[in-house]
This record gives sequence, C-alpha cells and structure tokens, in this order.
Amino acid sequence: MIGIYCLPSFALDYPTKPIKMIVPFAPGGGNDAIGRVIAKNLTEHLGQPVIVENKAGAGGRLGVESGVKADADGYTVLLISNSYAANPSLFKINFDPIKDITPIGLIAKTPLLLAVRKDLPVNNVSELIQYSKANPGKLSYASSGQGGISHLSTELFLKLAGIEMTHIPYKGTAPAITDIVGGVTDIFFSTSGAALPYLQAKKIKVIAVSTSSRSATEPQIPTVAESGLPGYGVTVWYALIGPKNLPVEIEKKLNAALKVAVLDKKTLELFKATGDVASPSSSEELKTIISDEVNLWRKVVSDAKIKVDLPQ
Repeated sequence: MIGIYCLPSFALDYPTKPIKMIVPFAPGGGNDAIGRVIAKNLTEHLGQPVIVENKAGAGGRLGVESGVKADADGYTVLLISNSYAANPSLFKINFDPIKDITPIGLIAKTPLLLAVRKDLPVNNVSELIQYSKANPGKLSYASSGQGGISHLSTELFLKLAGIEMTHIPYKGTAPAITDIVGGVTDIFFSTSGAALPYLQAKKIKVIAVSTSSRSATEPQIPTVAESGLPGYGVTVWYALIGPKNLPVEIEKKLNAALKVAVLDKKTLELFKATGDVASPSSSEELKTIISDEVNLWRKVVSDAKIKVDLPQ
C-alpha cells in the first residue's frame, strides 16, 4: 500500500483532461491514419478525448522532439515508427532515444515487400543475388527517400548478399513504386499497401517479404531469408511512447488501454486494408525493439556510409 500512497495524486485518477497524441508527420499518410484510429479508440476506453496533433517537419524529428520533451504527466503521447530508431544514426538529435522515453506499447507490425519489375528475369531472392553478381553495376533499387526505411532495408540486404546496386531515391513511396511498374528501376522494398494493387494487377513481381516470418495477410509469399538470404529480417512497426519518468501507474493504464484499442474492430478493419498486423505488446517488449533497432541501423548507416542532406 505504501507504493500507492506515494504516487502523485494525478496518477490515481488519470486521465482527468484531454490527452494529446503527437503524430510527427503530415495528415493523410500511414502514420496519421493509424494515429487517428488509435486515438479514437483510446478516447472510448480512457473516457477522455485523445486528440491527434500533426507536427510535421525535419523528417518527423520536430514532432518527435516535442513529444519526448513534453511534461511526464501522461497528457502527451507520441506515435513513432522505425524512423525513430534510425534517425539517431542519420541526424544530430537532442535526446537519448532509449533513456529519454517511456515505452508504452506496440500498435502494429508489417513487412516490406520486395518488389521487382515484372520483366526482370528473377523469381526468388537466390536468383536476384545470382543475377546481380553476374551483371555487376547493372541493377538499380528505388527507395522512398534517402535514409528512409526502404533505403536502409535495401542496404542491409545488399550488405548481407555481398552485392551492389545503384540507389535511386524518390520523394515518397508512390513515385518509387510507379517507376518499378514502369521498368525505370529494378527493385524496391515497398510497403504492402502500395505494392499489393500492382501485384494483383500483374504489373510487378513480389519475390519475398522482409520479415523473419511470413505475412499473415500474404502467406504465399516467402521471406527473404527462406528465399535465398538467411539471417535477413526487417519489420516495419508503429508504437506509442511517452516522455521519460512517466509514472508507472499511468504507463500501465495507457498500455492496457492501447492493447484494447489495437484489437478494436475499427483498428482491425484499417489494418486489413493496409496489410498491417495488430501487435499489442508490453512496454518492455517495445523497449527491446527500439534498442535493437537503434543498434542495427547504426551499423547499416555506418557500413553503407549513408549521408542525409539537410534540411529535411
């Protein structure tokens, strides 16, 4: 009982006012769609409005820093994705990405799809690696932007495979997948939502998923690891965090509400459309994921000598 009485009074009856959820990207994208459906469901389960605030700029870093440096009272939470773990290796940030936060929980996971132009004479990862080695300097890969998850995922792939390709960065996923369809570039680690319509229309081939296990939504597609590159695995994820020193009872209440929100029917309907998989977790599981990825992307960025021009 002593522990309970030592809690700040606001932790006992939390929440008593609206909660702000910072989404560090502009309205209309994948992060925003997930943030809004989760915010709506959290509103129902917490009994107070959870209001999305889009705070775009500097590749998401402005919103992230605002969320990390907010008061640790539970009334500001932050939606993050893989870029949160990659940015410390690409940019100067003014906080520790692990020590200066309170992980709350995962929301969803999804694979990237290894899309190739339909006339490229490869049908699996082994054939792609063999073709690249037999045709040095011939292949190019698209990304949704310098330093983005599709860029880093491809560099990890090239490193493990021992091959090289020319990087063609685009300003977003849509133009990148369009040029795979048009045969301008050869391969692209694409989001599921962008690639699947073109796969279904037979305008591209998808030879693998990036995750270490097959996708629940597209189980017929093998993983990169089983298709020819053992040890490879990249998962796109979305999660909720708060500032460091968030009271434990508030973190637990947010985690419990988030788990319910993630498994809500409206959330699952969105995930069915986007190819995401509901992935509620403990705060400790999320902390491990963030820590592991900070270390992974640091090595990838260093090995590939990736530089990102400012401003973003």
